[in-house]
Amino acid sequence: MKNPLISVIVPTRNSERTLESCLRSIRNQSYSPVEILVVDNQSSDKTCAIAEKFADVVLEKGPERSAQRNYGAKHSRGEYLLFVDSDMVLTPQVVSEAYESILKNTSDGVIIPEDSIGIGFWAQCKALERSFYVGIDWMEAARFFTKKSFLAMNGYDENNTGTEDYDLPQRMVAAGYQLSRIQSLIHHNEGNLSLIGTMKKKYYYAQRLNAYQSTEANKDSFALQASPLQRYILFFSRPRKIIQQPVLFIGMVIMKTAEFAAGGVGYIYSHVK
Repeated sequence: MKNPLISVIVPTRNSERTLESCLRSIRNQSYSPVEILVVDNQSSDKTCAIAEKFADVVLEKGPERSAQRNYGAKHSRGEYLLFVDSDMVLTPQVVSEAYESILKNTSDGVIIPEDSIGIGFWAQCKALERSFYVGIDWMEAARFFTKKSFLAMNGYDENNTGTEDYDLPQRMVAAGYQLSRIQSLIHHNEGNLSLIGTMKKKYYYAQRLNAYQSTEANKDSFALQASPLQRYILFFSRPRKIIQQPVLFIGMVIMKTAEFAAGGVGYIYSHVK
């Protein structure tokens, strides 16, 4: 039987540093057929030129990822949807394993584990942090869906920025949909990560948490995700990782503490401004 078409949707904004690697990894999937839709948000660099070279469809939409993803889904032709950020690289079996998982488990969405790659000390700290989250249900999120279930849930909440990856699958589970997971990884390319840069990102996203935390389906996960204590309990529950990489572990804790502080300031500011 002929395989169904799978649509991969990639939102972009000034993504020239990582986009080619991302799109090549989609083109190099073992599964076929795949269509690639890039949805750009007014990039001023070479993003669109790269997209035109590798994607099947290039669209323009803003103002944030949730709206871009929904717009891409609206214009897609596939029976299944995979949402990939422009700084991600897919290992070759991701799409085929996700599709097989849907069939085997009769699920509606698939969790794809992620690790981090990058340059420098802080990128290595981020890679170590992300390694703690593999298999932790309140820190992993589905990004592969049947189009039918995605549309039934009205896609991503366009008022949600920064936590939309968690919001949609958690709403799906609350509505009775089933999720499964695979083993193949997505590599998240952090680049030359800086401590200030990651703090600024957390500050920005924390100002937009209201849509996420006010949704009933997200409350339990939010209580865990937003708790420094829960993160530190998780980190210190894996002593072997600490022993193997003690310097990176110390750096990771410093980075995570700084991110929580920046996020806390952003969250407070959003409520007093």
